[in-house]
Amino acid sequence: MMPNATFFERVEQRMRDIDSLLCVGLDPKIDKLPAHLEPSVESVVTFCQAIVEATHPYAAAYKPNLGFFAALGRPGFNALWAVRHAIPADIPIILDCKVGDVDETARAYAHGWFTEFGFDAITVSPYLGEDAAAPFLDYENKGVLVLCKTSNPGSGDFQNLPVGDGGPLFLTVANRSREWEERYPASVGLVVGATYPEQLRSVRERVGNQLILLPGVGAQSGDLKASLQAGLNARGTGLLCSASRSVMYAGNGKDFDRAAQQSAESNRNQINAIRSTTSV
Repeated sequence: MMPNATFFERVEQRMRDIDSLLCVGLDPKIDKLPAHLEPSVESVVTFCQAIVEATHPYAAAYKPNLGFFAALGRPGFNALWAVRHAIPADIPIILDCKVGDVDETARAYAHGWFTEFGFDAITVSPYLGEDAAAPFLDYENKGVLVLCKTSNPGSGDFQNLPVGDGGPLFLTVANRSREWEERYPASVGLVVGATYPEQLRSVRERVGNQLILLPGVGAQSGDLKASLQAGLNARGTGLLCSASRSVMYAGNGKDFDRAAQQSAESNRNQINAIRSTTSV
């Protein structure tokens, strides 16, 4: 890995090294653990560590989801720490925390997630404006993935509202993220769901080669082919295709890790098969 590489450079390098655009999400739930594991926070750590060990040959990045660890109570933060440090150092790690708050509080969040926990990137809500986003954007060599057009059915309630020149709000967010990428030390990208490929196309047209995190590929049944055709950048990369539950819970027996590995490999191969026939 290049010394002092930006977050985007690290992601691109990892994508090339293993020929994969797959991001493996880590969304652990005690009640979904394999039956042979005791229902405990300790088992969550064991489970996640096994998933990482099995899937890392195919993972361009990992994305632990803060909500699932917070749901475990106070021990959940120790579990998040343990899982984060089980991921090999050469694989970028995105904390999916969707954080957004006023500037002083944002600085506290940024210090905690970037400096104390050591995450490489986090997801950030732009709703409070640039002064609230700036404490995250000021971190050199870290990544800030701005919520733009999210994968959930209700995303259009606000994200599709016409603003300014009459275009939807999510395109204003895309335009602003391009500006932030040019003005701040952090790598700035976006979150756009695979459930909205046409909107993804319009975002890609606005943001050039910036990285887009693409949730909704697995259990949410997003349109992978249409999303790749719409969202790949001029280099044939620029998308991190996130699959969480479809990989983590591919099996529920003692060979759950092997099932997760097979699912990750299958996802990687499916993405690459579509990439090979997609012109950018």
